[in-house]
Formats: sequence, C-alpha cells, structure tokens
Amino acid sequence: MHSPIIISGLGVVSAAGGNAAVTWDSFDTGIPAPAPTTLFETELESPVFEVTGFKDPGFHNLTSRTAGLTCQAVQEALKDAANPQKNPGLNIGVCLGTTVASQLNNLEFYTQYRENRSPNLQPVKDFLNGNLASTIAKIFALKGPQTTVVNACSSGADAIGTAMCWLQAGLCDMVVTGGADELNRIPLCGFHSLGIMSERPCKPFDRNRDGLNLGEGAGILVLETQESARCRGVNFDVALSGYGSACDSHHLTAPHPEGVGLKIAIQTALRFSGMQPKDIAFINAHGTATPDNDRVEGKVISEIFGTSACYFSTKGITGHTLGAAGGIEAAFTALSLRKKWIPGCVGCSKPDPDLFAAPVTGGKKLSAEAAMSTSLAFGGNNTALVFANVKNH
Repeated sequence: MHSPIIISGLGVVSAAGGNAAVTWDSFDTGIPAPAPTTLFETELESPVFEVTGFKDPGFHNLTSRTAGLTCQAVQEALKDAANPQKNPGLNIGVCLGTTVASQLNNLEFYTQYRENRSPNLQPVKDFLNGNLASTIAKIFALKGPQTTVVNACSSGADAIGTAMCWLQAGLCDMVVTGGADELNRIPLCGFHSLGIMSERPCKPFDRNRDGLNLGEGAGILVLETQESARCRGVNFDVALSGYGSACDSHHLTAPHPEGVGLKIAIQTALRFSGMQPKDIAFINAHGTATPDNDRVEGKVISEIFGTSACYFSTKGITGHTLGAAGGIEAAFTALSLRKKWIPGCVGCSKPDPDLFAAPVTGGKKLSAEAAMSTSLAFGGNNTALVFANVKNH
C-alpha cells in the first residue's frame, strides 16, 4: 500500500466539449452524435467523434493536431492546479500517452515518396521533433523527467500509472500526465479492416452492439503528493491511489477470452491501493462496444466485483479516443467522485444478458469513496487505475 497521489488539476478536450466542464455537462445537456470526419478525405463513411470548432491554441512549434489538443487540455489542467509551472522551484515532469501522434501522421510524405516524387521533408522533421512529452515540456517550461508512452489503447492510463510511480519514487514534485490522440486515416482504415467499426452510434455493453466509433481528444491530470499540495495551499478532494498493468499476450488485437491480463491488472491496482473489491463503488470500464471486448470485460467485472457491480462506459459520448482514452476516462472517474454522480452507459438501452453483471444505463447520484477506471489494448495490454476521495487537511 502506498500513499495516495493528489489530483490537483484536470483538463479535457473531446467531441463533447473544449474543456472538462462543457464535456461533463454534455452528459446532461445533449450527447453529440458521431458523423463522418471532415479532417481528411476518405471513402469510408463510418461515423466518428470529431472535435469540432477546435482552433490552434497559438503555441509555436506544434507538430501535430494531437499536440494542439494536448496543449489545450494541459492549459486547463495547469490553471485548475493553480498554475504550478509559474513556480521555478518546482520539478514538474511530463508523462503522456499517445498512439497516432508518434507514427501515423506523415501520410502525405509516404504517398509522394511511393510515387517517386521529391517529398517535402517537413513531415520527417515534425516526426523527429514531435515527441509529445518533450513538446509539452518545452511549451510550458517544465523541467522534470519526460516520457511518451505508446502502448496502444492503454497508453493514457499507463502514462498516469507511470507518473504516479515517479512521484512515489521522489523523482519529481509534480507530473502533468494523461493521454491524447487525433483522428487519422490509418486507424480509421485499420479498425474498419478488422470489422469492428459501427455504422451507427456505438452501444457499449448492449445486446445489439456491433462495433466502435473512433474519437479524438485529450485528458490531462496534474498529479502531486499530499505534502506538495498542502505546501502550495491547493485544495484537493480526489486522489489516485492504485495502478496495475498486465499483458497476457493472447492475440495481436483480440482480448484473452478469460480476461487473464485484465484480472491481474485489476488485482494489482487493488493491492497497490490497499483496497478490496467491495471498496470500489463503480468502474468506468473500457467498454468499446465491440462484441469481444465488452463480453470479456463484463465477465471479469462480474467475477471480481460481483453480479451487482456498478459499471459503465463513457465511449458513447467521446468515441474510442485510442491513446487518449485512459486519460479522458481517468478525468471522468475523478469528476464522478467529486460530483457524486455517474453518467451511466451512454448508448446502452438493452444490456447484454450474457454479461452476468448489467451496466448502469442512466445517470445517477452516487456518493462513493473509491472508483476504478480500466483500459484494454491491442497486444493483450490491460491497465487499471484506482481513485479515491481524500480529505484536505
């Protein structure tokens, strides 16, 4: 058991809004509908959750749309944390998860190269200078350790867990962490070729689910120790108290049918936090709305937390944001604890009876002391984060 790490700030950019408050309010005021992307040309008309109205935040040396989305969420999170970057004495690290921003945004260069033309080398320069953590550290003048985690769809969650370990080890005073990704032609075509894209709004854990909607955005947390937060005079009420990660290496894209890696990740996160399954009031599940993922995740949740487990997926409002998913859903989990309200499983109207435990299908008040967020990824990667209410004293 380790001391909890304080969440002193958070920021969210998603298809549902340009900041955490607007995104959260969308659960009440109106769920955005996915639509064909306007960001690039494609013959595929599969609906996606695109961040509309996004404007370059005005920073120099942004090498990708992902970097811009990240900057917007980091700005919000740092402001929420009382702008610690303005204190030159603080050692603030950056640990961010992504997928698209690391390798999939240079299509024009490759196209021109294959056509035996002389491509502009700017995309290559952008790639070489496009490390997301380093970019954010330079823009916001953060001097601590820097790491970009690329671990498929658990990238954002693993980045948060890594940041927690940094603080536990005393490597820095604070960490800006989370995940970010942009919509891109390669994952759109790739997921379509796997046959797991839905042609309608996704339906996580529903008996009629038929696939996912891709999305984009960024979810950022500012983490620090309780001692640091108290010294800075910052109010806090939610902490990150546990992290677990495991890879069962079952298949390149499919989850293990018994959820072996997910079970280990959840159990590790619980041990890390010193909690038991009964202490977890709700789970913000990965819930992609694909047949295999939801079946396996529902099975594992019911086995560990019981058939009356309270769980849901928020991908019905954001889409599957890939490397950003773990960051965005971590922020949603923390907000649910803070606001004592859970949004429920948007898009699920007829829970699948084969899941053993039925998801919460509508928003409800819930006074809870602890919660969990799970992330599943290609390659058998699985991650779980535990969050808890803490008293500011």
